[in-house]
Amino acid sequence: MPAPRIAIFGLHLEANAFAPPTVEEDFRALCWAEGEEITKGAREVSKLPSELPGFYERMDETGDWEPVPLIMVAAPPGGPIEAPLFARIKDRMEEMLRAALPVDAIYVASHGASAVDGLEDSDGTLVALAREIVGPDIPIVVSHDLHCNISEKLTDAADALLAYRTNPHVDMRQIASESADVLRAMLGGQKVASAFIRLPLVPPSVTLLTARGPYARMIRRAEEVMQRDDIANVSITGGFAQSDLSKCGMTVNVTTWGDQALADQVCTDLAQELWDDRGSYVTNMMELEDAVSLALSSEKPVIFADVADNPGGGGRGNTTYVLRAFHEAKVPDCAFGVLVDPALAGEMHEKGVGTTFKAVFNREPGLYSDTFEAEAEILCLTDGNDIGRRGTLAGRKFDLGDAGLLRLTDSGLLVVVGSLRRQLLEPRMLEMHGIDIAKLHCVVVKSRGHFRAGFDEFFPPEQTFEVDVPGLVSANFSRLDFKHLPRPVVPLDPETVWTPGVK
Repeated sequence: MPAPRIAIFGLHLEANAFAPPTVEEDFRALCWAEGEEITKGAREVSKLPSELPGFYERMDETGDWEPVPLIMVAAPPGGPIEAPLFARIKDRMEEMLRAALPVDAIYVASHGASAVDGLEDSDGTLVALAREIVGPDIPIVVSHDLHCNISEKLTDAADALLAYRTNPHVDMRQIASESADVLRAMLGGQKVASAFIRLPLVPPSVTLLTARGPYARMIRRAEEVMQRDDIANVSITGGFAQSDLSKCGMTVNVTTWGDQALADQVCTDLAQELWDDRGSYVTNMMELEDAVSLALSSEKPVIFADVADNPGGGGRGNTTYVLRAFHEAKVPDCAFGVLVDPALAGEMHEKGVGTTFKAVFNREPGLYSDTFEAEAEILCLTDGNDIGRRGTLAGRKFDLGDAGLLRLTDSGLLVVVGSLRRQLLEPRMLEMHGIDIAKLHCVVVKSRGHFRAGFDEFFPPEQTFEVDVPGLVSANFSRLDFKHLPRPVVPLDPETVWTPGVK
């Protein structure tokens, strides 16, 4: 029997409706790979999404196969994709898939929360197009981030959907490996059956940790059910409310080995459990004044997350609410990052290490991004390129753009400034600038939760706090002007009534 030909493509973007549009430059700066470039990158250290190395490795382990890589694009979280750009991505995928026919299966490695200006279901559109091209009998398996927004169009077109089960995300390779196993089984003649339920529940992202809390309890339940021999996968997704789409909402997705009635029943039971615990998805963030007081008084090192300006959710990474407050309070032994300001980073590189000057953050202010000025000394300059050592970025290349370290003269606050929108989730982003994290008393990160997997060696959960300040990714939904979320929905509409029904 000839080796199966597996087509591979994917789109990674977490679309935030309140952020500026995502343009081609955003993809080109992070990941735009086509054809054999994908296979090459999947088998070495690269900027490809981690699913690709995981999928290739498992397929290599389990037998002969022929990769048929099409196109893989990834951009930092941002606004919806510009429509002409998405059309080019879609057309390129279609062109390459048609040229590659026949294929025996398709693996789609997408984030799952993308959107396009004028088209909310870009992920479903791509998978439905692939199904149209290859017909009803070719297996299609899709993997998603757990912060995905899933449509009926996608679940109708795909045979199986597998989502991450860790947040912070450290299991991307594992989920891709499991996707490969499902594909192998289907290529061997195994049938699958799937069920899907979306609930009117859009939890703030800070409530979706998988080490503790209500979402962790549901992930453990999913893993318990997956111990059954007749269950192929259970994925319970948290969604991404800031996409502000009609398909937003937590979902339960169950795939069995050919038993539709079982898929429907398990899906319904888990969805009911999830709904019964809906009141637990509430935020527990700290007011800025309290964060300053704690930073000054804590006997143990502490880390604070400016979750509302997380570039990992579409924030610009340049708000100065926390920076200004900590500077004015002269919080000692404190590092802040990454403040995204290409103009300031460029000026630092022009002036050179050792220069003292007036650093102007956000010289062109915008929404939530006020100008902030402080005398500062340039301590270090880098090109922003390194390889992650822990958590989500472990073993992966990252790029902050031209970057450097400032020490604010009046407060001593250390500030890492970068040129590209990247969240501070990896210790190397500080260490590459000469910062010894173990000697700090306080760190402030522009991140939502992935920093926990990188910084937990320095800051355990009880020394980790989220700060409630304005921003494009606020977990305080009262700060956001939603227009397209399905209503009623919890937590915005606490009296919402729901009756389970499999789709």
